[in-house]
Amino acid sequence: MAAPRLAMGLMSGTSADGIDAVVLRITPDGAMAVVAHHFLPYPDSLRNALLDFGNEEHRISARDMAAMDARVGALYAEAALALSAQCAEAQRVEVIGMHGQTVCHTPPDNSTQIGNPAQLLTALGRPVVADFRRADMALGGQGAPLAPLFHQAAFAAPDHWRAVVNLGGIANISWLPPQGGGALHGYDTGPANGLIDAWFNRHRGAPGYDHDGTWARTGTVLPTLLDAWQRDPFFRQPPPKSTGRGSFHLERLFALGAPEPDDEPADVQRTLLELTVRSVAQAIEDSAVTPERILLCGGGAYNGFLVERLSTVLAPATVLRTSDVGVAPEQVEAAAMAWLALRRLDGLPGAAASVTGARRDAVSGALYAPPV
Repeated sequence: MAAPRLAMGLMSGTSADGIDAVVLRITPDGAMAVVAHHFLPYPDSLRNALLDFGNEEHRISARDMAAMDARVGALYAEAALALSAQCAEAQRVEVIGMHGQTVCHTPPDNSTQIGNPAQLLTALGRPVVADFRRADMALGGQGAPLAPLFHQAAFAAPDHWRAVVNLGGIANISWLPPQGGGALHGYDTGPANGLIDAWFNRHRGAPGYDHDGTWARTGTVLPTLLDAWQRDPFFRQPPPKSTGRGSFHLERLFALGAPEPDDEPADVQRTLLELTVRSVAQAIEDSAVTPERILLCGGGAYNGFLVERLSTVLAPATVLRTSDVGVAPEQVEAAAMAWLALRRLDGLPGAAASVTGARRDAVSGALYAPPV
């Protein structure tokens, strides 16, 4: 009987809070399990710089960008080495999938992730796959979202439609058809945690997040603001579509509708959370299919108030976390990078044209191989 395959995946998302690293085991029948996980937080100074850079209009010198690329690459290597130290199976991985830190995503033109993959290759001596998005974009695709093929392999049900909603800095949704038919599709729906975190940090004075949605729960929705924000043209744009922090940051949002001086900050926080809820719900309502189960992943899956609101507005669909079906929410995207890296080794598509709008499915990722 063939032995299970092992791969490492590393991911840092649009929230720019740090790097998740996992070892993924895949058995010959396709069953998957995350056997180890390590999280390396970014230093506050780097996180703040990355969040500023991610607004896309922020000016940065080529020298500073090169330095940031090297610093992120070194931290990816540090996260991988820490994971290897705690997990014997990490020593036997075939390949490492490295997403890198997105600093500019401007479909259909380009998508830029920083973090030097050669630093990871040098540190671990294993093949590294990086730059997952641009092969799809060269074929006319959005380059995002990246995870739907992995979501299908890991979470699809044989007899009913499911949806996976990733609640990172940006929210995206994957529609998983049953075995009986239907096309895999997916797209970004708009903001998730990015705006909520930014407002929290502005008013609480330190990098962090609204734990469990506790602060938002004390506020009241401001209808005028919510209506103004929902007029953002991205919400009316048909799929395929993707976005990033360059499109959804507070300054751009407040150009549509700014809080009044006497608005309570907690009410603005509550309204930002409701914008996430309504945009996800609208995407599901607009779909031609009705999922029986909606699986939540990403950091927002641990925001109890956000999950509570989604469960209410998405009823009668059952809302669960991906941990209920085998993979913890914070591990899903890193596991996807490991799976996609194996697909690259095998010469199989990692980006689905039905998701991104490309002319055909793309074999995704640039391979950095150790010397023979």
